[in-house]
Amino acid sequence: MFWRLFSLGLCQAVAAGLGWYLAPRGEQWQIALAMALLGGYVWFVLDSARGLRLLGWLRAGATTDVAIGNGLWGEAYDRVRRILRATNKLAADSDNRLKDFLAAMQASPNGVVLLDSDARIEWFNQTAATHFGFDVQRDLLQHLGNLVRDPEFAAYLTARNFGHDVVMHGKENRDSKPVKLSVHLHPYGEGRMLLLSRDITAKEQAEAMRRDFVANVSHEIRTPLTVLAGFVETLQTLPLDEQERQRYLGLMSQQAQRMQTLVSDLLTLSRLEGSPSPSMNEWVSVDVLMRQCEQEARDLSHVLWTQSHDLRFERTPGCEIAGSTLELHSAMSNLIGNAIRYTPAQRSIEVGFKRQADGGAVFFVTDQGPGIAQEHIPRLTERFYRVDRSRSRDTGGTGLGLAIVKHVAQRHGAELSIDSVPGKGSTFSIVLPASRMRCTPGT
Repeated sequence: MFWRLFSLGLCQAVAAGLGWYLAPRGEQWQIALAMALLGGYVWFVLDSARGLRLLGWLRAGATTDVAIGNGLWGEAYDRVRRILRATNKLAADSDNRLKDFLAAMQASPNGVVLLDSDARIEWFNQTAATHFGFDVQRDLLQHLGNLVRDPEFAAYLTARNFGHDVVMHGKENRDSKPVKLSVHLHPYGEGRMLLLSRDITAKEQAEAMRRDFVANVSHEIRTPLTVLAGFVETLQTLPLDEQERQRYLGLMSQQAQRMQTLVSDLLTLSRLEGSPSPSMNEWVSVDVLMRQCEQEARDLSHVLWTQSHDLRFERTPGCEIAGSTLELHSAMSNLIGNAIRYTPAQRSIEVGFKRQADGGAVFFVTDQGPGIAQEHIPRLTERFYRVDRSRSRDTGGTGLGLAIVKHVAQRHGAELSIDSVPGKGSTFSIVLPASRMRCTPGT
């Protein structure tokens, strides 16, 4: 303020001095006073012009620099410019943090939806768009209840009791591919809500498989135990001749063998799931495996059927597989054993091992059994899944064979393929990658 008053006084003094110097004698005081007033007016006009320039700069958004000069207006300009720069930097930092936060929510494996106080959608990430079928261009500011029509979720949203989550079907839910979501709303701010959705399909399926597994194991063990208990009670309470005793003991041995086979298959599955993949340094002769499987197949066919099958084994000598002998033998013998159990006597069963053009190979078993309907094929490798339960038990199956085959194939980088036509038969194939194969030239 001192310099402002000093500049005003200086301007008036210069103007008054100039008037005194130029005025005629006798009129110096009058003209000097008039010139002092004029100097003050000029100073005021120039000062106002600088003030107007500062005001115009502020009205324009203060985006560019202007020449205000020194003095009060210059100092005000400098202070405002520093404040604006600090504010702009703070806003830019806040904007960057907001972008980082939104990017983090966008990368979240869970669905995230931001809702206003009226439950209208303000923002959502791509996962939420997949879960609920939202579209950015179409659904922003739409009411959530108009887009998510699940009855349980609608009741949950209306009740405003958000102390728990709600389970509902996802937008892409199909009978062939179910999708289950866990949805939870969290109030925040002034009436706003945060919606989190999580895909729990795998968890639900795992839980269902666990329940089915426990139920199936209990059932599979309880049945032979019931038979054994009944025979033991019969032997203990009834006078039987030697022939009857031998028949009952034979049936008891059969049920005990059935439980032993079941326990053995369960232990095999547990070992396959809990151990590292087979080494790439151990090589197994395919020809030796095929000879073992052929002998076992002929013996099994003779035991299960009064008349044997027409078994045809095609070999490719000189080939080896990198992997576990026991696991590969288990997978191959399971496929052959299933074909023998389900194919009527005297019909043909073809077993082969062929190289492929890409360097890999395929082991296949083709039977002339009843075939399998297409709706059953995706579930055949589930534990204890049977197309015909009574038929499986009659032939001694545990319902674990194809689950073992699938695990062995996966551990060797292979793929289990199933092709079947009801009434004509089935082909089960293990497609091995080239990295697991080694064959002598010319084979």
